Amino acid sequence: MRMAELSRESGVPVPTIKYYLREGLLPAGERTGRNQARYDEAHVRRLKLVRALVDIGGMTIAGVREVLDAIDEPEPSLHHVLGVAQHGLPVLAADPDPAGRDWAIARVEEVAAEHGWELKEDDPVVAALVGVLCVLRDLGNTVLADRLPDYADAAERLAEADLGILDGLTATESIVEAAVVGTMLGDAMLAALRRIAHQQASARRFET
Repeated sequence: MRMAELSRESGVPVPTIKYYLREGLLPAGERTGRNQARYDEAHVRRLKLVRALVDIGGMTIAGVREVLDAIDEPEPSLHHVLGVAQHGLPVLAADPDPAGRDWAIARVEEVAAEHGWELKEDDPVVAALVGVLCVLRDLGNTVLADRLPDYADAAERLAEADLGILDGLTATESIVEAAVVGTMLGDAMLAALRRIAHQQASARRFET
């Protein structure tokens, strides 16, 4: 297919496709003449993945490139690729209070040990969780922080459900796309469900 058809099939505008080509996010097509190239379904899949990483995942171009480099390794490790993708997703960060940082780290490490989780010190998600705990401590809301093990239990069940969606997929690109979309939209779905549950629980507890 020509670039115009590639644009129609993928839903990505031609100028954006050219930009991705210049940035090395999309492999060059098969040359058929001067300033002309032929593309195939592999290019369509790659474009859809890039759009998912950028539009839904909110990744930077540099972050997308890291994910694609991991996918394009001769024998890519799916665990490694998913790790790179997760690492590139934006997280809600909070500047930790130095006075409470050690306390927060200790709480996170305690929960991680209980669940058999292996944490990396440079993981931005871990840093975000530490920051949130520091804010809770600064607000005097340690009651919520004390429920961290309960939240961890629920998160573990959700993670298993999330990854279960990937079982029927075989192509690495499709798995990464589904994981990113599931993480971002899954977060939104979980937030909405949580608010609905809050409304129902509040009605049961407090309405007379």
